[in-house]
Amino acid sequence: MATVDGFRLDGMLLGVATAATQIEGGDVASNWTDWAARPGTIKDASTPARATDHWRRWREDTELMASLGVQVYRMSVEWARLEPRPGQWDDAAFGRYREELELLRDKGVRPLVTLHHFSHPLWFERDGGWLAPSALWTWERFVGEVVTRLGDLVTEWVTVNEPNVYVTGAHVFGDFPPGHRTLREGLRVYSVLAAAHIRAYRLIHALQPSRDTMVGVAHHLRPFRPGNPRNPWHRALTPAMRHLFQGAIVRAMTTGEFTRPLRRPDGIPAQSPGSGSGRYADFFGLNYYSRTTVTRFDDGTPVGVPVNDLGWEVYAAGLAETARWAWETYGLPVWVTENGTCDAADAFRSRYVWEHLEALAGVRAHGVPVDRYYHWCFVDNWEWNEGEGPRFGLVALDYETQERTVRDSGRLFAEMIREGGGTPAMHATYVAGQAYPVSDVEGHHR
Repeated sequence: MATVDGFRLDGMLLGVATAATQIEGGDVASNWTDWAARPGTIKDASTPARATDHWRRWREDTELMASLGVQVYRMSVEWARLEPRPGQWDDAAFGRYREELELLRDKGVRPLVTLHHFSHPLWFERDGGWLAPSALWTWERFVGEVVTRLGDLVTEWVTVNEPNVYVTGAHVFGDFPPGHRTLREGLRVYSVLAAAHIRAYRLIHALQPSRDTMVGVAHHLRPFRPGNPRNPWHRALTPAMRHLFQGAIVRAMTTGEFTRPLRRPDGIPAQSPGSGSGRYADFFGLNYYSRTTVTRFDDGTPVGVPVNDLGWEVYAAGLAETARWAWETYGLPVWVTENGTCDAADAFRSRYVWEHLEALAGVRAHGVPVDRYYHWCFVDNWEWNEGEGPRFGLVALDYETQERTVRDSGRLFAEMIREGGGTPAMHATYVAGQAYPVSDVEGHHR
């Protein structure tokens, strides 16, 4: 429970996070544009062609961001815009990103740029995607071009966003493009994505040898608990799911150690004895939303717990738990690269923000170096296979008019940035009286 005593963040930087496909809009030949055009793939039949129109409204959004005092901003570049055909680069698109990065710099907002956030060119997908023989070479060509062209404005990079969510969505459960449903293929893509990150990490540091260069992955982590601790099946399945969903891929990407069921791809050397943790990461990117209650092979939510509009359990203690695990396991500074909730009425988002930042203040007080927090998201955006329905933004969006309206939760966040934490007055104004919905039936996210 949040208290009214307040908390201090003692220098932790606060910002917001977005992804290109979810905000930019426009006619882009990406895997997601193609996927959304297929009947039945998107819950509300919307497409990313509208989104928040950020490709044209980037100045307005940057000014709004700066007016709220945002200190750090996680964004991504759209590979399909920058390389519309293999090996052919769109100079105008690079120029547009440069303008945005320059304005962020001028406003004092530090960018963290993601290179792959679920989206890539349709030609890459049709060539076989991450399982194509040339996939890693093609990826390195893209990474090298972006870092060469934008590296004077960016020194902090996320190579891959949520490799586990991407793999399970695209290759195991089939609700992301290309819509495949085979665990064996998913494990192969896991291994390739780990290699993709390692190669990108080396390349970025070779191109940007400065000490300021920081490269990592945005990992989606969840606490896993057995639905019934007395049930042997639940107890056995819980650690197995934890390892399959996050344990193995996090270790491979962070240290270069490939554990079963992953297999080391060609060209990735084995971990050197005594090389230590953090070999292929300069920070630990942590995306946190909820926890999983395990009764079968999916994301379970029990009856009687706080939930958001999508039925995800709200469990602030899990953010502290996963941050502590990341620090104790890998010894890297922790950047919370995503955290937020779906709340169309803004009825409990302020409470959510308060409780999650308070949890981080607690682990920081015990020595866990959580240096940054990026709230997901800034303006309501297009939420992948859920479409335009879910509302995650600190800023509300009217899709028809594209009008932006700062929510109360956005005002709270701005005050927390200004004050460096939460105060009793903020709690009384924004948090007191807010309550979460409670799950009334056992839910499963897939």
